[in-house]
Amino acid sequence: MGIVSWIILGLLAGAAAKLLLPGRDPGGPIITTLIGIAGAFVGGWISARWLDRPIANHFYDGATWAAAIGGSLVLLVIYRILFGNSRSR
Repeated sequence: MGIVSWIILGLLAGAAAKLLLPGRDPGGPIITTLIGIAGAFVGGWISARWLDRPIANHFYDGATWAAAIGGSLVLLVIYRILFGNSRSR
């Protein structure tokens, strides 16, 4: 998969992570989208590096989607822990 495919996957994974973890995010929808893109890259890297599950070269692989959504969830949780409810300050 190319970089554009990973970005599209990240956008969709970020939306899925937001659906699985609802609530107000400190940065709003733009930051959540960027977290989704970064989560796709992080999830793919973790999957290939430590889980010994290389990411497939096609867009419709279930393991690729699971890694991207999982990475997005992890980054979203970390972001919420670090920055909390910064909108009320």
